[in-house]
Amino acid sequence: MEPLRSLLFAPGNHARRVEKALTLDADAVILDLEDAVANTEKKATRHLVAAALERPRRGLLYVRVNAFDTEFCYGDLLAVVRRGLDGIVLPKVESASALATADWLLTQLEREHGLEPRAIDLVPIIETARGLSQIDAILAAQKRVKRVAFGAGDFTLDVAMVWSREESELAPARSQIATASRAAGIEAPLDTVWVDLKDETGLEASAQTALRFGFQGKMCIHPGQIAAVNRVFTPSEEEIAHAARVAAAFARAEAEGSAAIEVDGKFVDYPILYRARRTLERVAAIRARERRP
Repeated sequence: MEPLRSLLFAPGNHARRVEKALTLDADAVILDLEDAVANTEKKATRHLVAAALERPRRGLLYVRVNAFDTEFCYGDLLAVVRRGLDGIVLPKVESASALATADWLLTQLEREHGLEPRAIDLVPIIETARGLSQIDAILAAQKRVKRVAFGAGDFTLDVAMVWSREESELAPARSQIATASRAAGIEAPLDTVWVDLKDETGLEASAQTALRFGFQGKMCIHPGQIAAVNRVFTPSEEEIAHAARVAAAFARAEAEGSAAIEVDGKFVDYPILYRARRTLERVAAIRARERRP
């Protein structure tokens, strides 16, 4: 599993921001053709984004195209699907048919450009009431999707909800998205951005909440958010050490015919063991990424 803790948006029409973003420690950069680009500049920005796909980068490189039902989506995909692209972020997905059509189009473009089948990741963003209500059908129909994202800005606008600092109003949506992802057999989802750039404490609390709901990472809108998000979604040294003790102790217990033991004063059975193994696997994947040049 490729760990995706932090995904940094960069406006596709700002060359300097794009250049800087590609040098940072985000697990992925998302070059934006949607909200960060005015309608009058969208078409002209496509070739800038396509050119950026050829540049060196530290992490994965995605492009957020415009929503499926807009006049821009088709042209966006034609312009940016090529070698160097790791994935497409598709906003405001509301139906299984829209996702299936996007998947079909990506398949044709991969063939046209000589890419491996399903080489391009497809990340749908759930950010409307209709999209959330259809999430089970959306993910049941998917073939290419490895993970889904949550967009709280548009979601709270759509349902006339106040997006508070504490984000308690987002709990039902986060829970539903995480549960649907698991039911569909895909990876844990990606959490919404945090928009208050001056509130670092709020950012960390938001990331911690998303982690507790089962999300694997969080989208970012400023380079200064990357470090905190990476830290939250990376197991701590204490968590790693505890997981290692659980795995080792359980292996010894199993060899002796036992499947229920005590580690660090806590009861441990198979669910706890599986959680410990998941922690160790995630740490190994993160360390493998960090060792890559």
